[in-house]
Amino acid sequence: MTQAALDIRGLGMVFRRGEAVVEALASVDLAVGDREFVAIVGPSGCGKSTLLKLVTGLRRPTRGTITLHGRPVDGPRSDVGIVFQSPVLLPWRTVLDNVLLPADVLHLPRAQYRDRALELLELVGLGGFAKNYPQELSGGMQQRAAIARALVHDAPLLLMDEPFGALDAMTREQMNIELQRIWAASRKTVVFITHSIAEAVFLADRIVVMSPRPGRVLEVIDNPMPRQRSLDDTLTPEFGEVVRRVRVLLGGQGVAL
Repeated sequence: MTQAALDIRGLGMVFRRGEAVVEALASVDLAVGDREFVAIVGPSGCGKSTLLKLVTGLRRPTRGTITLHGRPVDGPRSDVGIVFQSPVLLPWRTVLDNVLLPADVLHLPRAQYRDRALELLELVGLGGFAKNYPQELSGGMQQRAAIARALVHDAPLLLMDEPFGALDAMTREQMNIELQRIWAASRKTVVFITHSIAEAVFLADRIVVMSPRPGRVLEVIDNPMPRQRSLDDTLTPEFGEVVRRVRVLLGGQGVAL
C-alpha cells in the first residue's frame, strides 16, 4: 500500500435512542493509501454508512481516531467529496450549476471553478448536458453529474455510499466501467461502500469485509485482478475466486452484479 491518506484507529460508535444503546462500530482499524480504491462490504446494519459519516466529520466517534493526510478529523472537511446512493441534484439548477454547488457553498471563485466543472462534465460523459436540468437526465447520467460535483473542488478523498444501488443491472455495469475510467483519470483516493461483492471486486484495489453489528473489520483482501478491468474479467476463475473468498467471510451473504 502507498502512504496512508486515511488512517482509522480503534474507532467505535455507540448510539443512544432513549434508553436503548446501539453499538454500531467496534474497534475498527483501517488504513487507506493515497490514490487507492478501497471497497467496503458487509451485511445490512453493520455500520458501513456510519463509518463514512464519521470520516466526513459529520459525526464524532464515541472512541478512536480518524486522520486524513495527517490531520485529525474533528469536524466537516472541505477536502472530502461525497457521492450518495441518490444523486441529490437540485431540480431548479442546471447540471452545470449542480456541479458548481460545492464551489458556491465553500465561497470559491465561481469563474475559475466553472472551467473545472465543464472539464469534469466532459470527463464523466456529460459534456453536452451542462445547460440541461436533472429531470432531463437518466438515473445513470444523474449519478455521473453527482460524481462530477464531488470532484469539482478537487478534494483528494472521494467517499461513495452505494452510489449505484438504485440503478438497473445494465446501467450499474456501465457505471462501474465509467467509474473505473474516471478514477484512473482523476486518481483520487476512493472509499466505496457496496452490498455487491462482484462490484467491490471489479472496482477495488482492496476489499474490506465487515462483520455484522457491531461492525468490525473481519479481513482486508488484496485484489489480484489487473487494471484496467472489463466485464469479461468478471467471468474468469480469478475473479470468481476473489468473490468466493469475500462470500465465505460473509457467511454466504451478498449479491452479485
